[in-house]
Amino acid sequence: MTTLNRIVALTGLFLAATVAITAETPAVEDTFRGFDAKAAARYLDARADAWSLWTNAQRDRGTFCISCHTTLPYALARPELREPLGEQQPSAAESKILANLLTRARNWREVEPFYPDQTRGVPKTSESRAIEAVMNAVVLSRRDARTGHLTDETRTALGVMWSLQMKTGPNNGAWTWLNFNYEPWESPNSPYFGASLAAIAVGSAPDGYAASPDVHDRLEALHGYFEHQHESVSLLNQLMGLWASGVVRDLLTTEQKKKTIDAAFSLQQADGGWSTSSLGTYQRMDKTPNDTISDGYATALVCLGLEAAGVSDPRLAKGMDWLRAHQDRATGRWTATSLNKQRDPESEPGKFMSDAATAYAVLALTYEKK
Repeated sequence: MTTLNRIVALTGLFLAATVAITAETPAVEDTFRGFDAKAAARYLDARADAWSLWTNAQRDRGTFCISCHTTLPYALARPELREPLGEQQPSAAESKILANLLTRARNWREVEPFYPDQTRGVPKTSESRAIEAVMNAVVLSRRDARTGHLTDETRTALGVMWSLQMKTGPNNGAWTWLNFNYEPWESPNSPYFGASLAAIAVGSAPDGYAASPDVHDRLEALHGYFEHQHESVSLLNQLMGLWASGVVRDLLTTEQKKKTIDAAFSLQQADGGWSTSSLGTYQRMDKTPNDTISDGYATALVCLGLEAAGVSDPRLAKGMDWLRAHQDRATGRWTATSLNKQRDPESEPGKFMSDAATAYAVLALTYEKK
């Protein structure tokens, strides 16, 4: 064989090998910041759509409730995937969730609350109104932040939220919150979670909304709530406040931030992740033991809070690496388990914590680019 023939033959072998390798390697656009953005979007869209059709989620006038575990985190996280996926418009599921929210917000005075007193007992109406007002405001404010202009409907939603702010009692400056004794979002410990979402709503609103004289006194009352309550709540809730402090200036003091950051790092596991059950004092209703291994929700929330606080630390990088390594590439999700009872992970309620874990993982992994 001549030298020229050898070169041609070797070139052919090289090209064949290259084609084979390329066929087995995921396309570059399928990954973003080390995770599969397309798979995450697919999982989130499917779960949001499933929730909207679930019988237990149906509410007045053909609407459905916005849940703290599935559709609220979805509405906060899903828009962050548009850029890495090259999407020009919201997905069909995202549009459906937003349309439902707007239907209820625009008919606020007529539509029934999520859980009326008449069927669920006092004070479920006031709890439902408050939680929905805060969720409406945070979703719409973050939507408007993407366009840079505060719409009239968002200003109205913020006004409704402020009208329900507590003016007395331990939650003075915050909001009463839905309580079904379900941790971590619908329990007696949840008002701080809600106050953090409200702060994110105010801080995200464009056109200098947070600096408006009209909201000065209300925002001061919210500051006062964080000043007095931060150290008394679970670390899980404190991390929500840490995230909010990255949106609202001086929401937490330097000392409050430092204590929360130090506490979070002290609970980091050897693999780089965190366990949700370690971020508070939780006992399941069915007396089964809580899972203690690292999970997607805790790790994502810790990383998100630390990022928002401007932390630069190899331990945070290790947590982010945990998130990149623990996405289930087949389903696109990150997993976490219930703090309330042992559940079948493939049942509808069994997926709730993983819904939140996936959304918060997306928020943490996309926060880096901001």
